[in-house]
Amino acid sequence: MSLLEQVHIGKKPAPRRCMVYGVQGVGKSTFGASARRPVFVQTEDGLGEIECAKFPLARSFDEAMAALAELVTQPHEYETIVVDSLDWLERLIWQEVCKAENVSNIEKIGFQKGYVFALNWWRQFLAGLDDLRHTRGMAVILVAHCKVEKFQTPEDSAFDRFSPRLHKLASAVVMEWCDEVLFATYSTTTDPKKVRNVTAPERIMRTCEGPTHVAKNRLNMPYELPLEWAAYDYFIGLAHNPAPNPQPQES
Repeated sequence: MSLLEQVHIGKKPAPRRCMVYGVQGVGKSTFGASARRPVFVQTEDGLGEIECAKFPLARSFDEAMAALAELVTQPHEYETIVVDSLDWLERLIWQEVCKAENVSNIEKIGFQKGYVFALNWWRQFLAGLDDLRHTRGMAVILVAHCKVEKFQTPEDSAFDRFSPRLHKLASAVVMEWCDEVLFATYSTTTDPKKVRNVTAPERIMRTCEGPTHVAKNRLNMPYELPLEWAAYDYFIGLAHNPAPNPQPQES
């Protein structure tokens, strides 16, 4: 078969690759647990209060990869893999880099060299997730904490913004790989020492980049939505099953 005969015309929806990162305790893991038949690959011990299916805590990069391999080769009914969390996975990757380079700390390899080496393990892990998407039709949710970083564009002065708590090289690779990067936060910030009877602020996710955070989406989502799986899933449904164009009325 020639390459021309293999050309595909039109959309070809695939399981989503989503990262949700944000402030502590906002509900990132709960978001993942609300997805379609999720199973967690946990790299940090923080799911005790959440009702979900989960692999044993991965204490090495190989154990995290073994969980992906099980999902590829063994029969199961899970539809979503949730990795919780990426910043703790990064620590496991750094352990592998240190082992490979025979050093006790990734900083001892040389200026930024260790973090460049770490990208090999990151790409291996992302390839494992892609294998799940292509062979088992599983969606991916990556959970991460956030940090505040200095950011400057050629048109503006430097300012602070939220970003995933990953090394900048790893963060760039992972965010490029994802279809959506969602920033989870609260709609308002209130000082409980100054205000009594404060109503709990709404948990939200921001879907597009703004001056305070990084984010992106390929689903034409509004700038801000409730931090709920159903809100995200609604736009996935629109992308996979777009409404037909209205037929012109006869005059």
